Amino acid sequence: MIRKVKRQIRVVGFDDGTFSFSSKLNREKTILIGVVMKGSQEVVGVLSRWITVDGNDATNAITDAVLSSRFKDLRVILLKGITYAGFNVVDVGRLHRETGLPVVVVVRKKPDMEAMESALRKHFPDAEERLRLLKKAPPLVEMIPEKLYFQAAGVDEKTAVEVIRTTTRTGLTPEPLRLAHMIASAVMTGESTRE
Repeated sequence: MIRKVKRQIRVVGFDDGTFSFSSKLNREKTILIGVVMKGSQEVVGVLSRWITVDGNDATNAITDAVLSSRFKDLRVILLKGITYAGFNVVDVGRLHRETGLPVVVVVRKKPDMEAMESALRKHFPDAEERLRLLKKAPPLVEMIPEKLYFQAAGVDEKTAVEVIRTTTRTGLTPEPLRLAHMIASAVMTGESTRE
């Protein structure tokens, strides 16, 4: 439990690398990067795992990365959305329970659940399980109208907002997620892409 969000709060933010359409067809892998920071100022480490494009291993990969890391003073896990590597859906509740850490999911655009449901039903034999994970995720909260949303497990909304503000240096995206995005895209393409 977080009583007070300190300026140097230890967090880890995860994002995935890019992947091609052919990698979706062949169930290839993409990189998952976790950047460990003190607030928004100091990077103290980087975690990595490989996850299957359109697979179902993102929750296990993030859990393993956190629990097996040397960073035992982590206070919060930040996620950039709950779908990675296509439709590799993170079970936010299970991630919170298994790591014992609050999970704050940050997104810039409100997800189009109807479009996601349609795509899942059209392309995935296990669509119902993936939809179940999406629907049981914590409720989406609008932090900045039409610009920033979050979901939180294991922490109240007020504290989640404090965590997001404390870990954001410039723009709207928390620094650990911004850096994870840059590193993951550089690993997969040879050069970082813009957020």
